[in-house]
Amino acid sequence: MRLVVTGASGLLGLNLSLAAWAQGHSVTGLVHSRMLHGVPFDLQQVDLLETQASLEAIEALQPDVIIHCAAIANLDAAERAPAKAHKLNGEVPGILAEGARRWGVPFAHISTDAVFDGKKRGYVETDATNPLSVYARTKLLGEELVQKENLDALIVRTVFYGWSLLGRRSLAEFFVNHLQEGQRIKGFTDTCFCPLYVEDLAETLLEMIEAELSGIFHVVSPEHLSKYAFGVRIAQKFGFDAALIEPEELDVMNPEAARSKTLVLNPGKTQEALGYDLPSVDAGIERFYHRWKEGYPEQLRQYAD
Repeated sequence: MRLVVTGASGLLGLNLSLAAWAQGHSVTGLVHSRMLHGVPFDLQQVDLLETQASLEAIEALQPDVIIHCAAIANLDAAERAPAKAHKLNGEVPGILAEGARRWGVPFAHISTDAVFDGKKRGYVETDATNPLSVYARTKLLGEELVQKENLDALIVRTVFYGWSLLGRRSLAEFFVNHLQEGQRIKGFTDTCFCPLYVEDLAETLLEMIEAELSGIFHVVSPEHLSKYAFGVRIAQKFGFDAALIEPEELDVMNPEAARSKTLVLNPGKTQEALGYDLPSVDAGIERFYHRWKEGYPEQLRQYAD
């Protein structure tokens, strides 16, 4: 397949592009301000906020599939730039989805678990949404516009971690970076989530696309835990001192953007469609650890040089 991946320098976009290339697909990654150097797939610099120019650039590539990963993903950054978040997270997905429909090209859109308010556990795809932050509201708008413009689109709600270009994009990297230096850090005991390792997510996405799935799917680990417990498991796997992680409650930190505390999504629809269970948290951490041992984080950082 000829894949176009937006946000190819981001945590998911980069790992997805590499995974798709490793499977033998032809990949063109779209980047904006952060260029990559030496990656094995093709690159094109595109400003998705320049919508007409970006549509023309994507159409010229004649893709078989478009996977839209680009977003303002930092909650506090979105809170500080609501207009830009509205455009990039909300309007752009709908514009790209409409283009894909006109070209007859499958379209996959990456959304977030944060479209829910965390008032219950085990959210399924049909549950009512209630986003709490600018980031979450704009991501939900993106979902709605994608569905409006392209009924055949695949929309994936997820939460993930892994190794990124500069080693600073995921919660797991935060724990590793500080713990290996012997630094004390906080871990939230009152926030629950279902984190999926990014390469597991990438491979699952590619399988869902090949299966021609459409509609909304929750693609998360079938296991949930607090962010404090997640950090402790990482410390134990890497041989770091878990006592350096101090239990803390989210409210004490007073973040800029409101956060949903309990984001436990049910991946049953995805698992039924694929015919197997998604990886557990421990299985993901195991893979995350082995990639560290293999030097994968250093390999990614070389692409930024």
